[in-house]
Amino acid sequence: MSEKDPFILDRPTGRTLRARDAIVCVFVAALLLLVFQGQSIRESGKQMDDGIERTTVLAVGHPAGWVADQIGLGDDVDRLTASLSPDDAISSEGGFAEIAATGGAKAGAVAPVTADAFDPAALGEKPVLVPNLETLLVTGDSLAQPMDAELARRLASDGVRTIREVKLGTGISKSDQLDWGSQSTAQVRKNKPDAIAFFLGANEGFQFQGADGKSSACCGPAWAAPYATRARRMMETYRQAGGARVYWLLLPMPRSAPRQQIARSVNAAIIAAAAPYRAQVRVLDFSAVFTPGGRYRASMDIGGRNTIVREPDGIHLNKAGSNLAADIVVGRLKSDFESLR
Repeated sequence: MSEKDPFILDRPTGRTLRARDAIVCVFVAALLLLVFQGQSIRESGKQMDDGIERTTVLAVGHPAGWVADQIGLGDDVDRLTASLSPDDAISSEGGFAEIAATGGAKAGAVAPVTADAFDPAALGEKPVLVPNLETLLVTGDSLAQPMDAELARRLASDGVRTIREVKLGTGISKSDQLDWGSQSTAQVRKNKPDAIAFFLGANEGFQFQGADGKSSACCGPAWAAPYATRARRMMETYRQAGGARVYWLLLPMPRSAPRQQIARSVNAAIIAAAAPYRAQVRVLDFSAVFTPGGRYRASMDIGGRNTIVREPDGIHLNKAGSNLAADIVVGRLKSDFESLR
């Protein structure tokens, strides 16, 4: 017996597959796919955007789906492979479909977000203009002075009636002297203003008394939450079901460090309070204008000149500062009211 040539490989002894056999295998696999997954192909095609791809998929999916419907093997495959997709066993509780069906009325449900929470301009849409500004209410505490007089002077030529109602020494967190919830309701009922400019916060920081008898001292989240709740109630009153525009002015940082802590909490609470009403409530960030970065400054550049803008008490704006504040408010009014354009 001769030895084998080591450079010659042994030929396989099994069956050799030909190219035709491979084509048959591919055809059978495609046929089984159509039978078992024809419904999925059809549904996937329906969800595609219009175009040649969708047309091609549906051209295959419709007949394949019909065949799968007649045979019914697709459902059997889903049942056999259900263990591979555990999400199928999740209940519908908390699902988006359930929320839509109940309108969020189920106990413990999250309150739905409405269109009032969005300023159309912030979404790149055309601003919704109010036709006429006839009555402007400028209110709050001593911070609103002398800005209120400056606003009245500037808007008089536009036929705007400016009502100035400053309540000295008051605050949202101190309702013993004045309850701003009741005050805002009375102001709207009496004056029916088209716009409200609200500037308050020189007398804040008083503790809140909860319904459970526990008190919340300034200035953490436990204090900011009831403050924001009271402010939101006032915003809801002032905006008059969406018919008015509210301009709530954030506090510029005062000079005193303890007062800065109060101001930061007040500003954070106002921002949180306004979230559902961005379509009508404008939060004007005076802190960024007068005290950028949260750092107190008595003067700033105005028209190329270093100008003192704060009173010696380190809290209030002086006449120059109030004039700049009025500039900001008027500019925002012009963006909302067609009669001022």
